[in-house]
Amino acid sequence: MALEIKPIGEVVAGRTEVADDFWGGIESVIQLDESEFPVDSVQGLNEFSHLVVVWHFDQASPADVEYHARSPRGNAQWPATGTFAHRNHRRPNQMAQSFPRLLKIDGLSLHVADLDAVVGTKIYDLSPYFEEMGPRGPIHGPAWPGEMLAEYWTTAPH
Repeated sequence: MALEIKPIGEVVAGRTEVADDFWGGIESVIQLDESEFPVDSVQGLNEFSHLVVVWHFDQASPADVEYHARSPRGNAQWPATGTFAHRNHRRPNQMAQSFPRLLKIDGLSLHVADLDAVVGTKIYDLSPYFEEMGPRGPIHGPAWPGEMLAEYWTTAPH
């Protein structure tokens, strides 16, 4: 059975262009649907430093989805890895999650930093980040994500 979900909000301010890198210093605003949610639906959220935001790569084409193994960003120096070893728009449902810092709340406008979604992106869920629900035990992975994302959170060169 397919799951049908509707957006709870949208990114209304922040970065407008899609890019692979230079997301550092970007401040964005997530506007929750005022016709759906009362202001007290965010009550208590301001006590948290970070959010978990689920969003859709709605500006990507469904034709971009790829199931086969491929080198990240087409770089042959990195090993070919399958769809589920990537975190990009080529995923089956083109869903993503980000962990932005919550800067402030103004009504149903959530001001955040380090949200790597552009203006117009539909938001499908959000919650506070609970450290207690984060990964358990040591975290490990291959070297290529660190190499690939070395400039992801830096500011854009001028």
